[in-house]
Amino acid sequence: MIEKILAAHSDQDQVKPGEIVNARVDMVLGNDITAPVAVKEFNKIGVDRVFDKERIALVPDHFAPNKDIKAAEQVKVVREFAQKHDITNYFEVGQMGIEHVLLPEKGLTLPGEIIIGADSHTCTYGALGALGTGVGSTDMAAAMATGKAWFKVPPTIKIVYSGELKPHVSGKDLILYTIGKIGVDGALYKAMEFTGEAIENLSMDGRMTMSNMAIEAGGKAGLIAADEKTEAYLEDRAQREYTIVKPDSDAEYEQVIEIDVSQIEPQVAFPSLPENTKGLNEITEKIEIHQSVIGSCTNGRIEDLRAAAEIFKGQKVHKNVRCLVFPGTQAIYKQAMHEGLFDIFIDAGAAVSTPTCGPCLGGHMGILADGERAISTTNRNFVGRMGSTSSEVYLASPAVAAASAIKGYIAGPEEVK
Repeated sequence: MIEKILAAHSDQDQVKPGEIVNARVDMVLGNDITAPVAVKEFNKIGVDRVFDKERIALVPDHFAPNKDIKAAEQVKVVREFAQKHDITNYFEVGQMGIEHVLLPEKGLTLPGEIIIGADSHTCTYGALGALGTGVGSTDMAAAMATGKAWFKVPPTIKIVYSGELKPHVSGKDLILYTIGKIGVDGALYKAMEFTGEAIENLSMDGRMTMSNMAIEAGGKAGLIAADEKTEAYLEDRAQREYTIVKPDSDAEYEQVIEIDVSQIEPQVAFPSLPENTKGLNEITEKIEIHQSVIGSCTNGRIEDLRAAAEIFKGQKVHKNVRCLVFPGTQAIYKQAMHEGLFDIFIDAGAAVSTPTCGPCLGGHMGILADGERAISTTNRNFVGRMGSTSSEVYLASPAVAAASAIKGYIAGPEEVK
């Protein structure tokens, strides 16, 4: 898939792994941390306008709503740039969301396209059959000026998921299991192509969770071929015409990995790497937690909130735990509210927040103190990721994060009666 997309965008019949191509991009993305650097570099180029004001998205989400003066100044740079160049897709607080949840929701990331973003989790858009990948702020600046970016064509690993999922096993568990199997560098600068009946049966929310974490295996991208579910998701969203790209039946892969999902149970990634995964039944000790975070660009979609609410209904957050819920966008926030999910969360003792990346990167709204442990539906658990360097982060699905918040230790949904 990735070779066909890169070939189409560089006007070549075909490309092969290792080649360098200069390709047109369909969307350029930046946030309030990375875009200010890109703006500075853009201004050095000396052009007076962006290549296409419709094809740039700027989303202040990391330290927004602004946590301090420095954060406010960062967003001000982005806002003023958006105003100067009349950027169509600038999303202010109140309209914004977590960028990788927001852009698909707005129909700005489409099959067969190339989307680059100055954020590593831009690979999320692979779930729509697109090439989404993270770049540095200087590459973002060049793309805003020229509409192009250079790529080294990566080899592809095909991962085939067969079988039927067990109860409470989700896309988050599949990708954590996969990263545990191949390691955080197992797909280093390679494309990951997710396929098989288990992927076909997965919802769009679940697929986006999987593609989101391709980077945690070192992947350049995590692609899923668009199908009827993709088209149904895009039916009332797509902002442009698009062309579905699928792999050839005789496509050559560097490696093919087969995974039987019926053998996978809910997964937990232990500190301090996403590859340190264990199934719930492999956890023999009682690991007490102080905080549970449900949300982020990995698991902040409506399906994720429903999974957590199912566990929380009629239950209470443990007295020693702080539970924070972060819907991915304003639209998801409203939907969850109208479905009564907020009542369930608040009655259980959880706090519901406006959309923000804040706690995921240790930015604000959920920082960990020395010695504290969090279970989180986010995507990274490096040392100091969510606060103090002596804190610990365990990654899991919304169902496991909710059950753990109730029990006060890392627990599975079946433990909540």
